[in-house]
Amino acid sequence: MKIAVLSGKGGTGKTLISVNLASAAKESVYIDCDVEEPNGHLFFKPENIKTEKVTIKIPYADEKLCTGCRKCVNFCMFHALAYVGTKLMVFEEICHSCGGCVLLCPEKALSEKDKVIGEVQKGTSETVTVITGMLNPGEASGIPIIKKLFSCSKADNKSTFIDCPPGSACIVMESIQDADYCVLVAEPTLFGAHNLNMVYDLVKLFNKPHGVVLNKCLEGENPSEKLCKEKGIRILGKIPFDSELGTINSNALISARESVKYKNMFSILLQDIIREVQHEAAINFKR
Repeated sequence: MKIAVLSGKGGTGKTLISVNLASAAKESVYIDCDVEEPNGHLFFKPENIKTEKVTIKIPYADEKLCTGCRKCVNFCMFHALAYVGTKLMVFEEICHSCGGCVLLCPEKALSEKDKVIGEVQKGTSETVTVITGMLNPGEASGIPIIKKLFSCSKADNKSTFIDCPPGSACIVMESIQDADYCVLVAEPTLFGAHNLNMVYDLVKLFNKPHGVVLNKCLEGENPSEKLCKEKGIRILGKIPFDSELGTINSNALISARESVKYKNMFSILLQDIIREVQHEAAINFKR
């Protein structure tokens, strides 16, 4: 079972939900796909960490073979190549590693070399396997790291909780493509409702079963809850705007491990999600 937790913006409580769901499960895998700003490991504090560098292929030019035809320059839609004076220049920071320029070069003047763009860390925290992706600052894409994260988790036959990047860009699509169920996290504001609608459109596009957790709930109007009712989106649970929960979270502690009350709350939420996954699996089986 793979559960992806996502939101339309940062700060909604996506990591709070995914970390506590993983902790509420007896044995689980937590994957932090928010590779630009991963913070799940700050809560889990994993031990026995193993680190693996992640590389991509980038082009480099043999000046002796290059004739300055500029076919590679014209081909690159990311403008990662330029021919200046008598020299072909490669701008590594904006190269997307498609390899097209190497294939296209008529003189075989372009080859590829490895470039480290980040790393993957894997450790344990009690019964949770914690896998974290870390993208080096300034890199064009975190997708290669996300691919590596999932390859590192293939051997773990456990419930998997995917802490997705915020928003709905390519790295989010990569994070949810193999998920069995998507949990959308939303705040009780107009801005929160707008961003909820954005990720709702994304999971509908991917035809993913989904439900919403409303976080930071207060008395009074909740635009995100109103949106769910209008669109018929299942509300999985509501988490109150609670100072005790906020204090535990701000101290980088896991609520489900620190408090029986919150352990019960997240355990109930997890069971609701499991029932939803099983229900969807039964429907697909009948088809």
